[in-house]
Amino acid sequence: MKDRENILAQILSQSWAQVEQEKSIKLLTLEEAIQIIQISERARQGRLRAKFMLEIRMEEEKERLAKHRVASTLAPEMAATCIQKIWRGYVQRKITKKERAEEMIFLEMAPPPNFQKPSSAQLQAQKIALQRNVVQEVHEVEYQEALVTIKKQVQAVEGPDIQETLQEQIRQWFIECRNTTGKFPDYPDVEKGGSTTIFASKTPQEVLQELAAQEEKKKTKKEKKGKNEKKKKKKKKKGKADKEEEEDGWKIAQSHFLPTVAEGQNTYEVIWQNRDELMNFSQKHVAELIKEEKRKEVEEEIRVQVDELMRQELKNLKLTVDRDKSTKKKGKKGGKKKKGKKGKKKKGKDLTVNRTIDSLYEELVREGLLIRPRNVRLSDFIGDYNYLGTTLRQTDIEPMPSLLDVRQLVTLYGILPLGSQAVHEKAPLVKSLLLAGPSGVGKKMLVHALCTETGANLFNLSPHNIAGKYPGKIGLQMMIHLIFKVARLLQPSVVWIDNAEKIFYKKVPKMEKRLEPKRLKKSFPKILKSIQAEDRVLIVGTTQRPFDAELKSFCRGFQKIVLIPRPDYSSRFVLWRSIIQQNGGILTSSLDLSSLAKVTDGYTQGHLSQAAKYVLTEQRIKQLHTKPLTAVEFITPLAKQDPVYKEEEESFKDWYAKTPLGKKRAKAAKEQINEEGREKGKQGKKGKNRKEGKKKGKKKK
Repeated sequence: MKDRENILAQILSQSWAQVEQEKSIKLLTLEEAIQIIQISERARQGRLRAKFMLEIRMEEEKERLAKHRVASTLAPEMAATCIQKIWRGYVQRKITKKERAEEMIFLEMAPPPNFQKPSSAQLQAQKIALQRNVVQEVHEVEYQEALVTIKKQVQAVEGPDIQETLQEQIRQWFIECRNTTGKFPDYPDVEKGGSTTIFASKTPQEVLQELAAQEEKKKTKKEKKGKNEKKKKKKKKKGKADKEEEEDGWKIAQSHFLPTVAEGQNTYEVIWQNRDELMNFSQKHVAELIKEEKRKEVEEEIRVQVDELMRQELKNLKLTVDRDKSTKKKGKKGGKKKKGKKGKKKKGKDLTVNRTIDSLYEELVREGLLIRPRNVRLSDFIGDYNYLGTTLRQTDIEPMPSLLDVRQLVTLYGILPLGSQAVHEKAPLVKSLLLAGPSGVGKKMLVHALCTETGANLFNLSPHNIAGKYPGKIGLQMMIHLIFKVARLLQPSVVWIDNAEKIFYKKVPKMEKRLEPKRLKKSFPKILKSIQAEDRVLIVGTTQRPFDAELKSFCRGFQKIVLIPRPDYSSRFVLWRSIIQQNGGILTSSLDLSSLAKVTDGYTQGHLSQAAKYVLTEQRIKQLHTKPLTAVEFITPLAKQDPVYKEEEESFKDWYAKTPLGKKRAKAAKEQINEEGREKGKQGKKGKNRKEGKKKGKKKK
C-alpha cells in the first residue's frame, strides 16, 4: 500500500510540473508593464501613509487622555472598602461555582473530577497485561524452537518405521488389485496426491464397484434424457409460483461462516475439553500435540520418497508380468483424453495485451480517472443511535436509520469484504452500493473512508469527470477496460460514481446534453456481469436527487441502497461536541450544547462544520480563556444556510418505499405487526375466558 501511494504521489507531482510548464507566459508591452509597476508602487505608498497616520492618531489620543486624567486620591477607609468589595465578590463567586459543581455531581448530571483518570484496578490490570505480553513472547520463542526440535526427533525415531509401513501397505495394494482385477493398477500422479489417494478413497473392492458403476451410467444416460425434457416443462410452471413465494418477506440465506465456527467447536471438544491443564499453570506448549502435527508432516515428506521408489518397483513388475496388457491400456487412455477438450470456453479479448500495469496505472492517473482518496477514517463519521426508534414503531411510524446504522452497513457491505479475502469468499457477494441522501450528510466522506480503511484504489467514473475523455464507442470500451483491468490486478478497488442518478436520467436537461451524462447506461449491466466472485471490486454510487432517475434501471444497477438521513438530536449533540473540539474550541458550562442541538434541527454535518469554522477563527480561539463560547454565536452563520426541510426528507422516504428493498422492508414490517396483533388477540381471549370463569364461580357460590 505504501509503494502504491508513493507511485501515485510521484505521478501526480510529475503531471503537476508538466501542467505548470505548459502554462504560456504572457508577454506585456512597455506601457502595460509600467502601468502594473505604478499600481503596485502607489498601493505600497498608500499602505505606508495609512500606517503613519494611525500611529499619529494613537499618540494624539494618548496625550488627550493624559490631560483629562485627574489624579484622584481616596481616603484610606474608602480605598479599603473598595478592595474588600472586589475581593469578597471574587471569593463568593468562586464558592458558588464550586457548590454548583458539587450539586451537579451529586445529582449525577455532571461527571466527578477524577472520572477520566484510570482507577487503581485499571492500572493493576494494565500492569498485569504488560507482564502477560512478556511471558507470551517468551513462550512463543520456546514454541518455535520446539517445532524444529520435535520434528527432528520424529524424523530420527519414527521415520524408518513409517517408511517400512508405507511400503508394505502399497505392496499389499498391488497384490490385492492384481488378484481382483487380474492386472497391476496405475500408480497415481504427484499432482493428484500420489499414494494418499489410494488409501483415502480407493480399495481393491471399490475398484471393481467403480468399473461396474461406469457401465451402468452409460445405460441410464439415455433414459434420463427423456425424463429431463418432461421436468423442464414442469419447472416452467412452478417457476412463477416460486417467485411469488420468494417475494413475500425477507429470507435469510445460509451462512458460510457457520462451518468454520463448527470446526473450531469440534477441535475444542476433541482436543481441549477433556484435557487436564491444572499442572500447566504457566500455559506452555504441549509437546504431544506438536508431535501429532509433526508426525503428519514427516509422513507426507517420507511418502514423496516412497512414491518414487514404488513407482519404479511397479514399472519393473509390469515389465516382467503385464507387458501386453499395459500397451492396450495406454491405447484406451489416449482415446478417452480427446473427449475432454470440448469443454473449453473462450475468454474476452484483452485490448491492452502488450502494455504493462505501470503504464496503464500512469495513464489513468494522468486522465484523472484514478484519484488519491482523502485520509479519512470511518470513526470520523460521527453519530449516535436513534433511541426513540421503539417508541415510534409502537405508534406505527417507521423511523429513519441512525448515523451509526449507516456506518454499520458500510462496514458490512464495503469494508469487511474488501479488506479481508476470507470474508469476501464467504460473505454474500455485493457488487454495487448506492449512498443516497441530501447534500452535506457525508456520502463522499464515507467513500473516502472506505478506501482508507481497506487501502483500496479509488477510480472516479462520475459523469462530470468522464465528460470529453475517450470519445466514441471504442473510446468508452477502452476506458472501461482500462479501469476494471487495473482494478482487478491491483485489488481491492472502489469505483466511485458521483451524481449516479445522471446516468439513469428520465430526461436529460438542456444544459447537460453536451456532457453526455447517460453515456454509461448501456454498458453498466455488462460492467456488473464482468465482476466475478473472486474480484474484490466494489462500485459505489452517491446521489442527492435519486428521484430524477428511472426507478427500475436505477435499482437494477445497484444491489444495495443505503439511505443517509439528516442527523437527529442525539447525533447533533455528539457532532457539536466533536466539531467544536476539532476546530480548537473549549467546552464550558456557558455553552449549552443541549439547546444548540435542539435549535439546529434540520442542519446536516456539513452545515455544522461550516458554522464552527466561521465562528472559531484564530482571533476567537485566543479569546476563549477570557470570553467562553456561547450557543448564540453559532446561530448567525447557520441562519445564512438552507437546512434540510421535512418535505425533502419525506421525498427521500417515498422514493425508498418504491424501491425493491423498501417494498420488502414494508412487507416484513406488516408481517411483524400482524403477528403482534395475533398474539395480543390470543392474550385477550385468554383474559376474557378467565373473567367469565370467575363470574360463573361467583354465581355458583
